[in-house]
Amino acid sequence: MTPTGKRLLIMAAGTGGHIFPGLAIADTMRARGWQVSWLGTTHGMERDLVPRHGVEMDSIVFAGLRGKGLAHTVKGVWRMIASFGACFRIIGRRQPDVVLGMGGYVTVPGGAMARLRGVPLALVNADAALLLSNKTLTPLADKVLFGFPADFGKAAGKAEVTGNPVRKEIIALGEPASRYAGHSGPLRILVVGGSLGAKVLNECVPAALAKLPADRRPRVTHQSGKQHIDALRAAYAQSGVEAEVVDFIDDMPRRYADADLVICRAGAITVSELTAAGVASVLVPLVASTTSHQRDNAKWMAQSNAAVHLPQTGLTPDSLAALLQTLDRPACLKMAQAAYEQGRRNANEAIAQVLERLVKQ
Repeated sequence: MTPTGKRLLIMAAGTGGHIFPGLAIADTMRARGWQVSWLGTTHGMERDLVPRHGVEMDSIVFAGLRGKGLAHTVKGVWRMIASFGACFRIIGRRQPDVVLGMGGYVTVPGGAMARLRGVPLALVNADAALLLSNKTLTPLADKVLFGFPADFGKAAGKAEVTGNPVRKEIIALGEPASRYAGHSGPLRILVVGGSLGAKVLNECVPAALAKLPADRRPRVTHQSGKQHIDALRAAYAQSGVEAEVVDFIDDMPRRYADADLVICRAGAITVSELTAAGVASVLVPLVASTTSHQRDNAKWMAQSNAAVHLPQTGLTPDSLAALLQTLDRPACLKMAQAAYEQGRRNANEAIAQVLERLVKQ
């Protein structure tokens, strides 16, 4: 691709839910001849993932302000003030034509300084409801790009439904029927708790699988999160269940292709990947006091027969074991096909077109 001379700065930090969609857009824009750089933090997953992806990154020292006590909050306020100055300097040095925020705390100082520098600002909002950071930045943004149709609220007039960015390797998996036709033997289950793991899945799944008859047990790959890998391996050993336990999965497209069924949370990016790939799933939404995003995502999938919604309040070894005994490969394929029909596999290109329009305005 011939270089266009255009530059994009992507802002994303923390967990895979922000970073992997950002990397998908980085690939798309580089394929269109853009130069891409990244604004992240010194301590998030982006510190390793982004440079490994061949994207130059600037880091600021900043984290969220909520939930860790007064001292943390005071330190966070001072770091936030300093981060505005750092972002102003970074944007001045990088000279981006557009700044794209993927959600999360790092986007607030970066987005504000983009506006102060006169650089067009677009925000990706993975859920139907506005993220807190995006709600803060919406008055400053030129476009707010939603993963799902929504009541746009204060973003009305700037909103566009593009779908969520998904890695091109996931989009390339193709229709589920051809993949499932190549599967044989025990059902293949992938358990994913997000990049940090999910304690409730780590505790429940081994015990549930132990309740299945030995000849009905699936082949299991379980992503634990780094902090939980030893405890999870011990739980499987104690349950007498064989499983591949890994702390992190960096080849998710291959894992999706190999799986008949995924047991996971119901975050917007996870749901977008499941529908783009066409994979059956049991969705256990994260219970959060401040939002119902994951519950709404799981209900939407279940209403489309694209997943099973299993609320965390109803998740026990007995309930999960009973559910798994009803899910054979043909049932999973039917669910996977319904998921595939819901997928938005053109989201990366739709977002790229918005970014290019912002430069021309």
